Amino acid sequence: MPIIHDEEFGNITIRRSARASQVRLRVAPDGTLRASLPLYAPIFLVKRLLKTSRDELRNMLSHAQPTTHYENGMRIGKSHTLVIQPTVGYFQVNRRGQQIIVSLPADKSLSDPLVARAIRDIIIAALRIEAKSYLPKRLAFLANKFDFQYKKVRFSHASGRWGSCTSEGTISLNIALMKLPFEQIDYVLFHELAHTKHMNHSPEFWSVVAVGDPQFKEHRKNLKQQAPTI
Repeated sequence: MPIIHDEEFGNITIRRSARASQVRLRVAPDGTLRASLPLYAPIFLVKRLLKTSRDELRNMLSHAQPTTHYENGMRIGKSHTLVIQPTVGYFQVNRRGQQIIVSLPADKSLSDPLVARAIRDIIIAALRIEAKSYLPKRLAFLANKFDFQYKKVRFSHASGRWGSCTSEGTISLNIALMKLPFEQIDYVLFHELAHTKHMNHSPEFWSVVAVGDPQFKEHRKNLKQQAPTI
């Protein structure tokens, strides 16, 4: 299937269907966007829809519900813990320090869509705090150590990618990185820094990556088994 790339939303899979009467975008189970369009419709229609629907797509991605199993004591990111507390009151989710506390009455279940979405919203907030605290410092450290230059860093959770780098030197990082082991986080950071010198995946690019991460092939393989969704 064809794939187009968007700077903000990452790779978007294109599916043509004889049953499709118009161009539509939806969120796939892995958190990426998929476009469906009639058999002979030009792909530029997908790009035009992306351009005119960004706010709607951001909202759709932020509320998409990936398949996640929540349980008491679950580790969230690098420093947060999910705490499930039975209550006779009403359902609520709060972040207190490094705990995400779910007050769950008997008539509610963790699998209820509204409950799961409320938990996910707080988890996103917690991971964003962790990401903003750790990732810029680590990126700057690696850049200084290996002589890279970049313009700025921004964060997202609505992308189907772990990270990206523009030709202007803006590095975007998915806050879902905080779910990964530290060595895989470093691989993604160094991968994006390498793009400041090579905006491709040429042999020269991978040679640069290998300087900072000699085990990049293993880290790259392991990363493919993970999804940048929350």
